[in-house]
Amino acid sequence: MKVLLLNQCFYPDVVATAQQLTDLALELAGAGHDVTVIASARGYDDPSRRFPRRETWSGIKIIRISSFALGKKTRWRRAANFASFLVNCAAKLLVSRRFDVVVALTSPPLISFLGALFVRLKGGKFFFWVMDLNPDEAIAAGWLKPDSLTAGILGRLLRYSLLHAERIIVLDRFMRRRILAKHIAPERIAVLPPWAHDDAVRFDRQGREAFRRQHDLQDRFVVMYAGNHSPCHPLNTLIEAALRLRQRQEIIFCFVGGGSEQAKVREFAARHQLDNIRCLPYQPFAALAGSLSAADLHVVVMGDEFVGIVHPSKLYNILTIGTPFLYIGPEESHITDIAAQREGHYRAYAARHGDVDQVVAGIERAVTDHDPVMNRIPAIASAFARNALAPRLVKILECQVDADEQLSDSAKTASYVSATH
Repeated sequence: MKVLLLNQCFYPDVVATAQQLTDLALELAGAGHDVTVIASARGYDDPSRRFPRRETWSGIKIIRISSFALGKKTRWRRAANFASFLVNCAAKLLVSRRFDVVVALTSPPLISFLGALFVRLKGGKFFFWVMDLNPDEAIAAGWLKPDSLTAGILGRLLRYSLLHAERIIVLDRFMRRRILAKHIAPERIAVLPPWAHDDAVRFDRQGREAFRRQHDLQDRFVVMYAGNHSPCHPLNTLIEAALRLRQRQEIIFCFVGGGSEQAKVREFAARHQLDNIRCLPYQPFAALAGSLSAADLHVVVMGDEFVGIVHPSKLYNILTIGTPFLYIGPEESHITDIAAQREGHYRAYAARHGDVDQVVAGIERAVTDHDPVMNRIPAIASAFARNALAPRLVKILECQVDADEQLSDSAKTASYVSATH
């Protein structure tokens, strides 16, 4: 079948949605399908980085379109960047041929509307892969008032996407609950979590030592937050813990990735003259295993208001590597669902936002529990492997999987998806 994938980010970009979509495209191409991707010609976190406008990579046809590069310092700049991409995407779709299947993600917001409208005009089947939920996210973040005209318009455009999707792929049971609340039939929703990049990401001792040498982290206990630094994942409690632990010279906090909140981390470290905080950019995908393996304790953060709206997927690579993690967030989330299933020997710590004492205690306990010789990979990690989940998504797109069959073949994830049946 002829498949069109729509998202702002794709290979060789390294943000999470780019990696997931790239894996899906490769899986589809490997299954013999004709795959075309429309994405941005600019890097997501670094818009000064430019990609070829057209290329064929691993049998996948990539069409990259232009957009503004006004930065992310203000909301109007972000909106202008998104709008320019959407306008050019709409123009490209108008002159595009029919596809059998169109899959839209959620970057930028409203690209799903373009995908749904394209299918209505030209035929085919539309699938909505919901990586985050807008305008719900903008309302939860305080960027939009729920009763505003803009929120109303965006809500109607989202509902159009949902109503015209052959299947809606959501990432966890909380996101499914939010979609159901929008009066969408349950049989049209499939729950499929993001997968780990276990084909490329494993505990890498050599990469760990190289990364630690490169960034002068030898003989330190490294607490790492890796990925998108977004307001949806507030880091205030973690950086306050870094301030509290500034005298513990053996503990260092490493923030790897990008996003608007990383600037706040840098500003906080400079204001308090903290030398136990390091901020680094996104690492190349080829170096991902080494950089993630360099941590002694990973941190996963979920904003209290964002359960079912966003889905931090970094946890799956962390499980694959086997590094303990500290979760900062609400008591109920997909992260606590997964943590509840871990084996007794796999260590995970938890704290609520604002509870700096508990975060400090968790880090100090992790230092005490630290085993520098062995990383224990929990058995549940296999349930989130790429080779377990990516083929599953392909079958959904091929309309070979019923909603009632979602992940039912994995006993280890039975409680995780129990609410979906």
